Amino acid sequence: MSMRLSLLVASAALVFASAAFADAPQSKPLSSSQQKMADCSHAAKGKTGADYKSAVSSCMKGDNTAAATPAKMTQQEKMAACSKENAGKKGADYKSAVSACLKAH
Repeated sequence: MSMRLSLLVASAALVFASAAFADAPQSKPLSSSQQKMADCSHAAKGKTGADYKSAVSSCMKGDNTAAATPAKMTQQEKMAACSKENAGKKGADYKSAVSACLKAH
């Protein structure tokens, strides 16, 4: 008896779930504030924690300067960029050029 009840409950849940998913493609378009939040969230991609919250908050307020600032480069990214800039140099010239480049970034 309990097996039949379980099957009945499971099939009823399946019917309701499939009905809910059938309505999903016909969802309403995003409101202007929801679209702005999505855009600001996309603009702050790559940031985490307090930096992310700060960037999204300033974007939502209309401050575009925070979104326009590039993300800080990691030390590894700085080394790669400086190494590419000074690819043809050798020895002491290379070391001094890379050192100056790292200080500039």
